[in-house]
Amino acid sequence: MCRNADVVIIGSGLNSLASAMVLQRKGMRVAIFEQASEPGGAVKSGSYTEPGFTHDWAAMNLSLLAGSPFFQEFGAELTEAGLEFTPAQNCFASAFPDGQWLGIGTDAEANARMIHAFANSDSQTWRDLSAQFPEQAEHIFAILGSSFEFRAVAKNFWHLLRRKKLSGALDLGQFLAASPRAWLDQTFTSAHVKSTLAAWGMHLDFAPDIAGGALFPYLEAMANQAFGLVIGKGGAGAVTQAMLSCITAKGGTVTCNAEVERVLIREGKAVGVRLADGTEHLAAQAVIANVAPGNLHQMIGAVEPSYDQALRSFRHAPGTMMIHLAVEDLPNWSASDKLRDYAYVHLAPDMDQMAQTYQQALGGLLPDAPVIVVGQPTVLDPSRAPAGKHTLWLQVRMVPAQIKGDAGGTILARDWPAAAQPMTDRALDIVESYAPGLRAQIIAQRIVTPAQLEADNPNLVGGDQICGSHHLSQHFVYRPMRGRSDGSTPIKGLYHTGAAVWPGAGTGAGPGYLLGKKLTS
Repeated sequence: MCRNADVVIIGSGLNSLASAMVLQRKGMRVAIFEQASEPGGAVKSGSYTEPGFTHDWAAMNLSLLAGSPFFQEFGAELTEAGLEFTPAQNCFASAFPDGQWLGIGTDAEANARMIHAFANSDSQTWRDLSAQFPEQAEHIFAILGSSFEFRAVAKNFWHLLRRKKLSGALDLGQFLAASPRAWLDQTFTSAHVKSTLAAWGMHLDFAPDIAGGALFPYLEAMANQAFGLVIGKGGAGAVTQAMLSCITAKGGTVTCNAEVERVLIREGKAVGVRLADGTEHLAAQAVIANVAPGNLHQMIGAVEPSYDQALRSFRHAPGTMMIHLAVEDLPNWSASDKLRDYAYVHLAPDMDQMAQTYQQALGGLLPDAPVIVVGQPTVLDPSRAPAGKHTLWLQVRMVPAQIKGDAGGTILARDWPAAAQPMTDRALDIVESYAPGLRAQIIAQRIVTPAQLEADNPNLVGGDQICGSHHLSQHFVYRPMRGRSDGSTPIKGLYHTGAAVWPGAGTGAGPGYLLGKKLTS
């Protein structure tokens, strides 16, 4: 039995590391235990195909981190530890079956001109949205970046009323409740413009007709234009390595291959953890669990009926399949060579198909035409591949965790080991239809199925990369459940963090940072 920390943290994902850095600044000793063979959770990088090619395992976009309150406080320290961002001026684009394409970058007027080619009225709408964004962002980021404690909520609401009056506050509330399709149909006329923005909703479990999803296409479009998109130089794992360097330099410990089997509870208080190997590690002040709610339930057992039920019934989004490619060259996009300059290219032709894909995955079917997100990180960071070569980061969204059938009618497999290659072939067929000759450029590939994502990181239940649906019934004050959005639990000294806790998924480290501030205030 060891007692060498004030705070024991379960899991080494971004939120765990953010909490640890906040706690250490207040002089607390931290010990982190990670079940995987390397730290970082979904934010790590490696040579998953061939030596010399660096791939991001899951997360690639670090824009949320770069603009986060956490980075504002710890950015200098992380930069000194080696973290460097690589910015993109050409942020994201969509290619369409009719040969057209639309890209969004950091030049607002250039974006408006591209949109003008699809619909004149939409270009003016874009200019209006761009002009209004600074004021809108002030209120939205205030909500997304603060807790739901009474004082914070009252402050944000009072500020909102003063600036926008009651009518403006009600309009903002209506927008936050709208589905992507409702907002996009109300705002734009071009189907191409709508689809380009709606594709971002699929990153966060918001198919076009899911209430509450309008915020994410709007924020991604406006924030990318206003602030740009960034990735980590050398891989997304650079942020994990910088954070680990800061933590260990202050005496913190990170132990990998250390699966936590049980949270130790004595007289109603969390006092440490027991690992799968039987060793126990005590915490003088607190235990922080960066785990999916269902897994937390297994670690603590029955506590009280309402809390137990909330942990067990927490809903996860459909899964994701990753395809990592080492390639001789970037895709030869038929629509335009300019697509080779974008960090992301979405292949999501229209909102109807996105909605269908989502429903197929929810029903346990392999989608016949999944949304494909093509990340082109070596456009921004050539250091990730040998000279003249490239890496591609493909997300296949959405796919089922448990396969019940195939919407395309051609894949007979009902388990991921057997379905992985034919589903990859389907995804590559889609990419090849927009970029002929891609397969001939492939040097090596690595397929990561939903089951493999969860095996590597149990928080990604069923391959759910966002650790839980962000639908309205499980977001804001309800994430992960009513009354627990601040990371508290019914057990004294036990706290919950990670993407399952408000403000949810992404690389902004919001849950971990807010919890760290709560424990040191």
